[in-house]
Amino acid sequence: MIKKAVRMKLYPGLKEEYAKRHDELWPEMREMLKEHGAISYSIFLDPETDYLFGYLEIEDEGKWASVPDTEINRKWWDYMKDMMETNPDHSPVSVELEQVFEL
Repeated sequence: MIKKAVRMKLYPGLKEEYAKRHDELWPEMREMLKEHGAISYSIFLDPETDYLFGYLEIEDEGKWASVPDTEINRKWWDYMKDMMETNPDHSPVSVELEQVFEL
């Protein structure tokens, strides 16, 4: 198992809508994530800064690296672009975080 963490930025005031969209995650998106090796995926919010912290456990970096190329993932990015900082291709602006401790 490989652990990954990322930081993203939610626009202010959109916590409830962001959570709602994820609570209603499309079945085909859920299936694609599992097919690409996602064992678990959690997202946390720092309400003081609107930073999102994503924590993932994946099976394989190679399988995971192809997620951005899937049609359903690009559709999800388009759906979420109005809620968070994004790149020109509508992917979330994200910073990979470095693990510095584990118990």
